[in-house]
Amino acid sequence: MKSSSSLYPLIFLLSFLLVHQFPCYESASHDYLDALSKSIIFFEGQRSGFLPQDQRISWRANSGLGDGSTMNVDLTGGYYDAGDNIKFGFPMAFTTTMLAWSVVEFGEGMPAGEFRNALVAIRWATDYLLKTVSQTNRIFVQVGDPNIDHNCWERPEDMDTARTVYTVDAPNPASDVAGETAAALAASSMAFRSSDPGYAETLLRTAARVFDYADTYRGAYSDNAEIRNGACPFYCDFDGYQDELLWGAAWLGRASQDGSYLNYIQSNGKTLGADDNINEFGWDNKHAGLNVLVSKEVLEGGMYALQSYKASADSFMCTLVPDSSSLHIGYSPGGLIYKPGGSNLQHATTIAFISLVYANYLERSSQTINCGTVGVGPALLRQIAKRQVDYILGDNPKGISYMIGYSNYFPQRIHHRGSSLPSIKYQPHFIGCKEGSVYFNSSNPNPNVLVGAVVGGPGEDDEYEDDRADFRKSEPTTYINAPFVGALAYFVANPNPS
Repeated sequence: MKSSSSLYPLIFLLSFLLVHQFPCYESASHDYLDALSKSIIFFEGQRSGFLPQDQRISWRANSGLGDGSTMNVDLTGGYYDAGDNIKFGFPMAFTTTMLAWSVVEFGEGMPAGEFRNALVAIRWATDYLLKTVSQTNRIFVQVGDPNIDHNCWERPEDMDTARTVYTVDAPNPASDVAGETAAALAASSMAFRSSDPGYAETLLRTAARVFDYADTYRGAYSDNAEIRNGACPFYCDFDGYQDELLWGAAWLGRASQDGSYLNYIQSNGKTLGADDNINEFGWDNKHAGLNVLVSKEVLEGGMYALQSYKASADSFMCTLVPDSSSLHIGYSPGGLIYKPGGSNLQHATTIAFISLVYANYLERSSQTINCGTVGVGPALLRQIAKRQVDYILGDNPKGISYMIGYSNYFPQRIHHRGSSLPSIKYQPHFIGCKEGSVYFNSSNPNPNVLVGAVVGGPGEDDEYEDDRADFRKSEPTTYINAPFVGALAYFVANPNPS
């Protein structure tokens, strides 16, 4: 860590190299406010439950109104995670954490209307998450049988597949889902603190109780035999539950200002693998985001006992710089951050977001990062993030916006049941499980535009085929969009960052 002015020429040089490292596909300018608005509207297209009168994605209607009835509990609401009709608790909680973090870090730069819309999007999730942990020593981790659902191509409004409720009861473990739910509720309590302090207090109090469950009954939820067949291979805990314990504690520490949570992450860091897999961040692995979050306590709070987390955050940021001596993240020829496996834009949006967050922490503490022989400052991290955001919005070799409804050229055949089937508003007769196959197999564009959805995106060669069947590339997810909300909010307030 250095703040010496002698590093500034190197930082400027690195900024120049980054800009010229990849081919330039510049548009005249991007309308970040339009993209921000649409990125939030997307969540209304993913809603489950009874839709309000001010629903803006008008081709959707009520769905899942009986969710939870088999267990005599109300589990209506929440979000479908992607292009199917399942409510997976693990990625939904992460989505909620990232939406809330977006508001906590960058909400002040949002126009008032979009700030309110973001809070509405968060509350649609937190109201549901509160239901999932409403019973003592029990967590409802999922609604819907994905194996049956994925065998159908059916509108959510027509669902007649099993709405199986997957439940974990003490002493069975669910540290991952419970830890992430605690993080989501704690982060969201900060987002609501000024506008609805009573609700914020409910969220924070519940977060502490859920974290206690996560910590007391340690283990992965998908290790439970009755859960595994529903959660896997879709949202198994592949990377272990330990990071969610640290992540949940970190968010509770920040939201509550209770020092015992920071003591927890300090004393449990080694045993819970704080130094493992530090270059990953997403719904399953929280390490890079955890390290950035905790670094705030070091940089701005003087908590030097947590210095190891900041060192890991620094190390991760160095991997983003192509000319640093660190083993770095891969980039496509067109400049997109690329990681193998799954939907690639989930990596681009999460990394862009935490880069912007860390840049702010560094700037407020007048710090730079020492990446071997070069120094990296806030301006370079913001340029890295901006490159990813602009790529998604159309500055890429194909000139296509990977956000649906943004610009005049975007994917038309996304892997999404509700978008690809005729709206129930215009074709109200029931379309059964297999009757929807004709729409899945059609080469026609989707009839309903899922405004603001960010698809999985191109591969490492920047290639993208507009193919509904290629779900890795053409399917949107809530956890791709959630961090993108925060990144776009930053660039709305700072369209030309330095």
